[in-house]
Amino acid sequence: MTVVTRFAPSPTGFLHIGGARTALFNWLYARRNGGTYLLRIEDTDRQRSTDAAVDAILDGLSWLGLDWDGDAVSQFARKDRHAEVAQQMLAAGRAYYCYASPEELEEMRAAQKAAGQPVRYDGRWRDRDPSEAPAGVKPVIRLKAPQEGETVLKDRVQGEVTVQNAQLDDLILLRADGTPTYLLAVVVDDHDMGVTHVIRGDDHLTNTFRQIQIYNAMGWDLPEFGHIPLIHGPDGAKLSKRHGALGVDAYRDMGYLPEAIRNYLLRLGWGHGDDEIISTEQAVEWFNLEGIGRSPSRFDFAKLENLNAHYMRQADDARLVGLATPRLEAELGRALTESERDLLTRAMNGLKQRARTVVDLAQSARFYLAARPLAMDEKAAALLDEKGRGILTDLAARFEAEADFTAAALEGLVRAFAEERGEKLGKIAQPLRAALTGSTVSPPIFEVAEILGRAETLARMKDAATAARG
Repeated sequence: MTVVTRFAPSPTGFLHIGGARTALFNWLYARRNGGTYLLRIEDTDRQRSTDAAVDAILDGLSWLGLDWDGDAVSQFARKDRHAEVAQQMLAAGRAYYCYASPEELEEMRAAQKAAGQPVRYDGRWRDRDPSEAPAGVKPVIRLKAPQEGETVLKDRVQGEVTVQNAQLDDLILLRADGTPTYLLAVVVDDHDMGVTHVIRGDDHLTNTFRQIQIYNAMGWDLPEFGHIPLIHGPDGAKLSKRHGALGVDAYRDMGYLPEAIRNYLLRLGWGHGDDEIISTEQAVEWFNLEGIGRSPSRFDFAKLENLNAHYMRQADDARLVGLATPRLEAELGRALTESERDLLTRAMNGLKQRARTVVDLAQSARFYLAARPLAMDEKAAALLDEKGRGILTDLAARFEAEADFTAAALEGLVRAFAEERGEKLGKIAQPLRAALTGSTVSPPIFEVAEILGRAETLARMKDAATAARG
């Protein structure tokens, strides 16, 4: 059997982080088993579905690297096929016309509530002849569901789950206007697309029992189901925007890398021993449904940031320059020159060691591109007292005379300079750091000086030494 999975989002908003995890698990299971991963846009809710949301979903999946096989399928475009299946069940006696009016159904529900009974359709048209139909009422088509016995689901994540059929009513397959319901459309699409494994959130578990009845009514083979626990916030409550239930695009805007998001979402509910850092290649090799836990996972921004910092350090320098450049250009209000991009590429190895996100990276790189005289933060300015200015003046003369303007040579020069003055290295390096970066925190300062070059380094040192006097 060739494994076929699918991700089936509704285009009523962004691709949220929970949906991204569902897509990831389906993608991994298909890739792990040499199968097919399909994308279906469940756009039957025409009032809420938008082209912008479809574009956002496709963009989010592409950014995450979750490439799907073949073209994305529109569920709405298949509405005639869904209706055809409903008619087949009707002809086979597995479904029936229901002529109950909306007012009649509301009275039924009110009576059930008043009697303390579960609210469900009571089957009043289940065995009646359509000749009794009232004039002017367009019927819906309902499934003639089994009323006795039980429906058993052998779920790959939740284990065996059983529901008494008496708890399930005769669901609507086709509305009075001829449009299919979600439950029917999903089953028909999964069957026609050859889906072998339905991996989705456990909020769909109740739907699954109803969908199984549709499969049985049509005599179709059931796919295997795996219902994933939902993601909760750090406080254990249902994930909300304040916890991180944002669109994937928001995480990109916050400066996270797609490989870090993939790794984090993988570990959010699935495990492989004590491994925390799991590459995409390892994930494809190791992923299975048995590793998914049954309890909700808790979203933790601190863990995500730590993971992202790891992937930042591993990322290609040129790639990071490409990610940071638009943010820097927006702040500067101009395009970067080729020489500036080259400088950032040379500086990137030092910059990325401390950055947790691309946003951090861009902020920490600003001093390389800043116009002179450099703005100083409060701590940096405090270092440029009379002693600090004197150090810079004397040190600038030695830098100017140094033939080998490399980080190693400059470090040796400064160490010798510090020994001559009977100072610790930090007492010399910190005023230098303030002069070159405007801050007390930066990549290794001798590396910074080499990357800035002799002329810019000396100009910044002299600016700091003279401006402080004024």
